[in-house]
Amino acid sequence: MIPLSLQDAALAAGGQLTGVDDPARLITGPLVFDSRDITPGSLFCCLSGKSVDGHDFAREAVKAGSVAVLADRSVDAAAIVVPDVLGAMAQIAARVASLFTGTVIGLTGSAGKTSTKDLLKSILELDGPTVATPRSFNNEIGFPVTVSGVKNSSRYLLLEMGARGLGHIDTLCGIARPTIATVLGVGSAHIGEFGSREVIARAKAEIVRALPAHGTAVLNGDDPLVAAMAGDTNATVITFGFGEGCDIRAEQVVVQHDGRPHFVLVHSAGRRHIDLRVHGRHNVLNALAAAATAIAAGVPTDRIAQGLREAEISSGGRMEVTTRADGVTVINDA
Repeated sequence: MIPLSLQDAALAAGGQLTGVDDPARLITGPLVFDSRDITPGSLFCCLSGKSVDGHDFAREAVKAGSVAVLADRSVDAAAIVVPDVLGAMAQIAARVASLFTGTVIGLTGSAGKTSTKDLLKSILELDGPTVATPRSFNNEIGFPVTVSGVKNSSRYLLLEMGARGLGHIDTLCGIARPTIATVLGVGSAHIGEFGSREVIARAKAEIVRALPAHGTAVLNGDDPLVAAMAGDTNATVITFGFGEGCDIRAEQVVVQHDGRPHFVLVHSAGRRHIDLRVHGRHNVLNALAAAATAIAAGVPTDRIAQGLREAEISSGGRMEVTTRADGVTVINDA
């Protein structure tokens, strides 16, 4: 975390300090809601679940290294007491984001968010220190945790944004406003909650509408619902896809016998041959999205190509391919 004093965190969250001997003591680690993830200098957030109440772990959290806890009632430990812990997490994360001087990248879409995020992270890490959403921590709980992990030395903050309804992405962008926003596609995931693909598109477009005029929207040019989002922003727009009209596109796509794709990455700066380590033709589109986003961030083309060639899906459960001793290939895309 960009260091924040307990007093400043309490002010940001509209809370009161209790049991704190030094209000100037710094929070240097991220927000944590699982007591098993506590690191020295972190702030433990006492969320109340259906079967477990984080307030019951407050004292142990401080003993384990947490500077204090974020709670909605008095506890037997140094605490910032707030009306709503989840809301306070967002407010503290927003304060941290306001101090960040690097590039904030937001990524959304009905499918492929986490895989694309992993591919893009591989590229960005070659260009500078990068903090990215772990696994698929893309909702109102995981998002502020990711934002709080950014440091003064970080160059990129890469944020995956999920939505289960209208206004959800707006809320996340209110915590950390992206200057680059990437939309992968509009599918039918969660259509039961949204009602139609058109409503899903409206929800995904919230990330584009949040862009400042000097920002960049990176849009899937092959998806009409996504391409139409160019009209929702005054920011620069670049497109990716397989179509001739896309700014960044793939040609000569071949899937090897082991399921790994090869293609030629084409854009105005030239052509690069890419052999992906990840499996599945669908990951070519994800790779194009990652490349286009990195281009928007100013990453050199050769570095982008290197990052794609070296990238792996690190979040788990996404096209994990292993071969057993008896020769049977197991594909885990669960």
